[in-house]
Amino acid sequence: MDSGKQITVSLMMCVGTAVIGSLQFGYNTGVINAPQKIIEKFINETWFNRYGDQISPNSLTAIWSIAVSIFSVGGIFGSFSVGLFVNRFGRRNSMLMANVLAFIAAALMGFSKMARSWEMLIIGRFVVGLYSGLSTGFVPMYVGEVSPTSLRGALGTLHQLGIVIGILIAQVFGIEFIMGNDKLWPLLLGFTFVFAVIQCILLPLCPESPRFLLINKNEENKAKTVLKKLRGTTDVSSDMQEMKDESRQMMREKKVTILELFRSHLYRQPLIIAVVLQLSQQLSGINAVFYYSTRIFENAGVKQPVYATIGAGVVNTAFTVVSLFIVERAGRRSLHLLGLLGMAGSAVLMTIALALLEKLSWMSYVSIAAIFSFVAFFEIGPGPIPWFIVAELFSQGPRPSAIAVAGFSNWTANFIVGMCFQYVEALCGPYVFIIFTVLLLGFFIFTYFKVPETKGRTFDDIAAGFRQTTAMGVEKHSPDELNSLGADSQL
Repeated sequence: MDSGKQITVSLMMCVGTAVIGSLQFGYNTGVINAPQKIIEKFINETWFNRYGDQISPNSLTAIWSIAVSIFSVGGIFGSFSVGLFVNRFGRRNSMLMANVLAFIAAALMGFSKMARSWEMLIIGRFVVGLYSGLSTGFVPMYVGEVSPTSLRGALGTLHQLGIVIGILIAQVFGIEFIMGNDKLWPLLLGFTFVFAVIQCILLPLCPESPRFLLINKNEENKAKTVLKKLRGTTDVSSDMQEMKDESRQMMREKKVTILELFRSHLYRQPLIIAVVLQLSQQLSGINAVFYYSTRIFENAGVKQPVYATIGAGVVNTAFTVVSLFIVERAGRRSLHLLGLLGMAGSAVLMTIALALLEKLSWMSYVSIAAIFSFVAFFEIGPGPIPWFIVAELFSQGPRPSAIAVAGFSNWTANFIVGMCFQYVEALCGPYVFIIFTVLLLGFFIFTYFKVPETKGRTFDDIAAGFRQTTAMGVEKHSPDELNSLGADSQL
């Protein structure tokens, strides 16, 4: 069956509805940057009304930094809670339940000005971070499990596309004459409720993951019915066979807790790969560009930095679409390698441009081109691939725990970059991106030697590959451990 026939209305409805969660994550990542000065003014006024005194610059910086970075702290907690929901309530119902957090966050942030409470703003940012952390686990898992093997990479890229469209919407809405002004900034932050309403209306129309129905709930007929609807054909025998193989594998491979995931030699290699891929996304320097792009453009002498930032958002979105079309042709590993190398080259170019800016004014154009190419290469590989490849590296038993660990790594690195970048930039000046260049080259070497290609392979086939590698050191394991984890299968 060619992939064209496999794209059905039902499949796109499921994927599109799930990706609203990714869009929320992107929106709340980007929304806080544009109205920074206006929100700082609100914090100052609130402080004055309470204490009859102006807030000190240090206190203002501290409150603002907490408001920005508490989002990542919420994300850390959320990502670690993914496993608690998906196996008990299912993938779809978990996404539906998470929207309660989006509504609470929207109310807290939207009414913070009226209540004259910057504490409400901070709590709202934490709650929406919790929601986003859960979404970064739920969405790739659900999309991976409803997609046919031949389209899993392309549809997996839609999670990242949702994120970048969310960032772009936030950047556009944050323009002063739209919502980035004194009156409407609470609506800008609370706008997250609109996406939550849309997702709550559409999710009940989407089926549960057929993998969850068959493997977790043992409801074969339901799984078959859902598959027929998703694939648009009555012959779903190959999909059912793949899931039954995985189900049989799970009889030997019990549900794996996070602690067991770390202890077992059998999962060590895929777990290290999953974590390093997430770190390669966050420590690439992309968030430094997104969090501080307006300031970078100002330093580069751009007269209207907010529009240059939106330009970066447009490039971001366009190249995510490019990745969507080439990921199944070129493969995950090769795109990730290309992206890392391209970003390293762009970072070197950006450093040279920023260092020579005072001597050569035309270097401001070079720095803009470098930022745009940095963003473009990110979306070709390190942007989309780490999210869905984690779901591909693990079979059903350890998958929820592995996604939780990977999400935790991603959010923690996100938090570190968000908190530390401005201090490191103050120390290093224009040479700050040299640090990211070194990291990018390190991740390139790791990917080249350690990351397998997962294109067109079933979940079980990928897991079997790791078991074969590990089984070469079979004397390390007791027979009981090997049997319980399925190492005797397919070797």
